[in-house]
Formats: sequence, C-alpha cells, structure tokens
Amino acid sequence: MARRATARPGKRARKRSRRRSPVAPDATVEIAPQPAPRVAKRQRPAREVPLADRDPGGFGERPRAPWYPFPLAELLILIGLIAVAVGWFEEQQPALLAGVAAVLLGTLEFTIREHLSGYRAHSSLLAVVPTAVFHGVAALALFALGAPNAALILVPLALDVPLFFVLFKLLRARFEDARRERVQGVRR
Repeated sequence: MARRATARPGKRARKRSRRRSPVAPDATVEIAPQPAPRVAKRQRPAREVPLADRDPGGFGERPRAPWYPFPLAELLILIGLIAVAVGWFEEQQPALLAGVAAVLLGTLEFTIREHLSGYRAHSSLLAVVPTAVFHGVAALALFALGAPNAALILVPLALDVPLFFVLFKLLRARFEDARRERVQGVRR
C-alpha cells in the first residue's frame, strides 16, 4: 500500500500523479516530472559598449580631455589618495593637504568637462566647491576680526545657502543648454 504525503504547516501539499501498471494491479508507478522547455537566450547587441562608457546619466560618448591618451585626472586622484594616506598615517599635515588638493583638482577636472559638455550634470558638486571656499574665507575673516565662535559658523552659513542656490541654478541652466546642443548634434 502506498503512503500518502502529508502537507506540512505553511506549505502547500503537492499531488503526484500515479498510474496503475498493467502487469501488477496493486503496484503504482510514479511519472517523473518533465523538464521545463528551454527559453532561447537573448541575443547580444552587435556592438557592445565598454563598461566605462555605460552610464545611465550620460548621453552619448564621454567627452575626452585635450590630453586624451594621458589619464591626468585619474593619476591626480591616485597620487592624491596616496598622499592622503601617507599624510594621515605619518601625521604629516603638508602631505595630507597636498593629497586633498590633488584629489580635488582631479575630480573637478573631469566633472567640469562632463558638465560643460552636456554629458552628465554635476550642478550640486560644482556649486558646493565655491560655496565651501567662500564659507572658509568668511569664517577666517570673522576670526581675524575677533568674532565669537557662534558667529564664525552661523554668519557664513546664512550667506552660503543663497550662494549655493544661485550657483546651482546657473550651473543647471548651463548644463541643460549643453545637453540640448549635444542631443541635437547627435540626431543630425
């Protein structure tokens, strides 16, 4: 006699189809489940885009630097990271500051190039950098004038917010113009 499978709590019970064998009337034969039909694989595009150029935010090809085969921005970032690590672990402030400056220059180089060409918007990053410089200069000026500690933070901050939004709007408008030119140039 065949045992029936009992369903466990929380799982659905499965029924198995059974046939009676013509040879032995009391014996049951289980039929193996048929494999699912294979689905054809999707064809790859004829020309595959390199991984570095795949970008959901970019349009068209990434703009090339004037010194194209030489990876200046990438080397600046790499050298800056090494200098930051050396300056941090060796406690050398000049190396740390030089490393931060190198990373900042390398990053700004390609973000400005991508933004002004209409490839990808970097409005927030490009608006934050001058705002941070302004904040630092204003705080140092207030410190030199002998302002209290709370004023060193709050007074420049009250000026930082409007400056950031004005710069952001201007940079965003510049990017939209460049993107429009890029899209029209590609469609021609």
